[in-house]
Amino acid sequence: MELQVRGMTCDGCANAVRRSIGKVAPAARVEIELASGRVRVDGTADAAAVARAIEGAGFKVAG
Repeated sequence: MELQVRGMTCDGCANAVRRSIGKVAPAARVEIELASGRVRVDGTADAAAVARAIEGAGFKVAG
């Protein structure tokens, strides 16, 4: 799945997003393009759970 995440401004933000996804999808592969705000999650994770986890970390998932 690919998500648009707003509010990521640095590597620390990207790491926080990775950690939040890891809590709901520990086996997922996560790729983050900081400049564009794109987050790609490869695995069987539930999209709604991933989005909630990211928003719980303080970021906004668009769409």
